[in-house]
Amino acid sequence: MTPRSTAGGWLCSTKYLTDPAARGILLHVPAPAHRLADPPPSLHERAAEDLRFIRGAMERSASFTAVPGIGGMLMGVVALAAAVAARTFDPAGGEPWLAIWVGAAVVAAAVGVVTMQRKASRDGLSLLQGPGRRFLLGLCPSILAGALLTAALARSGQHELLPATWLLLYGAGVVAAGAYSHHIVPLTGAAFLLAGAAALAAPPAWGDALMAGGFGGIHLASGFVVWRRYGG
Repeated sequence: MTPRSTAGGWLCSTKYLTDPAARGILLHVPAPAHRLADPPPSLHERAAEDLRFIRGAMERSASFTAVPGIGGMLMGVVALAAAVAARTFDPAGGEPWLAIWVGAAVVAAAVGVVTMQRKASRDGLSLLQGPGRRFLLGLCPSILAGALLTAALARSGQHELLPATWLLLYGAGVVAAGAYSHHIVPLTGAAFLLAGAAALAAPPAWGDALMAGGFGGIHLASGFVVWRRYGG
């Protein structure tokens, strides 16, 4: 290399800059060892992710998970026993028939409350606060309406309307309460509504069989599903 002087300083010979070996050095300069980091998520993306998290947390906190599977199955057993007793002692559907079914309803309600309270205590939930309170507020109005209609229909001697009334009102209450619980609960309520509709269309003599299938069979089936999937 022969330097030569110019007005601005020293300049290497042109033949060095055009030499193939020199160009190879320039072309084989290694790439940077580290790539630039990905840009941080935008404000919109972060806000959407936060909203998804908050929505999921609210849905979990709004779900009442203390529906008792074992309690539901026991309620089904009580209903089956009541159907057999009512059919045996008063197939005509008179006052003894009514007393058997009302007594069975009281026993089944007590079983449901006790087993539900035990499961709620185990899971750290309250029946009078949060989702437990909403669950009861969805269920209890239909139960109260059923009790009042039972008294009115019994006073007028229209016992043949009671199976459909009980099944329909109980199904409506379970559907309403199920909005705050497992998906199986509103499906159970829908099954009771179908049973009640069938009781409206069926002859009065089918009342005990339909209630055995509804309060007995549906409770046994749904209680078993809750017990297997959700425990208790």
